[in-house]
Amino acid sequence: MIMNFESKDDFGSRFERIVISLLLFMTGAAVLYLSAEGPLILKNIRYRTSLSGAYQVMGQDLANICLMFPVLSVASITLLMKKNVSKYMIMMVPLYLMYYVLSYTLGIEWSSSVYDGNSEKYAFVFLFILVSSLLVLLYALTIFPKNMRSSFGGWLLRIYSSVFTLLILLFASMWVRQVVDVVQTGAAIGYREAPAGFWTIRMFDLGFTVPFGLLSVYLLWTRPDTTCAIQYMFYGFFITMLAAVNSMAVVMLLKKDNDFMPGTMVLFVALLVVVLSGFVFVHKRYKAV
Repeated sequence: MIMNFESKDDFGSRFERIVISLLLFMTGAAVLYLSAEGPLILKNIRYRTSLSGAYQVMGQDLANICLMFPVLSVASITLLMKKNVSKYMIMMVPLYLMYYVLSYTLGIEWSSSVYDGNSEKYAFVFLFILVSSLLVLLYALTIFPKNMRSSFGGWLLRIYSSVFTLLILLFASMWVRQVVDVVQTGAAIGYREAPAGFWTIRMFDLGFTVPFGLLSVYLLWTRPDTTCAIQYMFYGFFITMLAAVNSMAVVMLLKKDNDFMPGTMVLFVALLVVVLSGFVFVHKRYKAV
């Protein structure tokens, strides 16, 4: 049977749909494999990071097993079946996976003589996830519904915008305070034990996560109809990221980690609740034209 590269529908060509479905399935398998191999279950992967960093890895691996793997698997199957829900599901995963790979590669203490590890042996698995995420993101942007009509406004949008903006600015101020501490004193929570991880997370959050969140709120007020894809990309990224962060906090709490900060956990739980509420609010007010 000759594959038709030209025939297109709402899901692109048949070739594109099949390839992306396979990529989603393989990416889910790769995420599950890395999570199972890590310190949470089999302990075959040893990351060059602090004990607190290892607890955070365990928390993220738990989130990957319980959330990311099922989402990728269902997205793969529903896309193959040409279900519209797949368009929304695949928009959830690429940014989170990119963040995950960069944290587990660039954020490792490679130059430290204190830590031993072997995660470099899994470099090509991480690389596959990163490349796959890029391809899935580009595909998702091409098939995502473009003719959407929104019905925002009113007191609900004002309340949501105000609460979310306040919480994300509190989150940003917490990271900025730690960066200032390092600049002024050379010390902050977890910095001396894992400086590479510290800078990777702070720079990514302050340079991308926080601006992206604030931009999403701005676009809800100014360009809601033409930025639907950006909104769903934002909510997918924030929901999955916050689920992973809260999973990390739970593991750190259970392990009685000295770097665990109760106030930070409360903030991240509040952010997750607000973002989930915002997603429901936004989703209900988008209608296809």
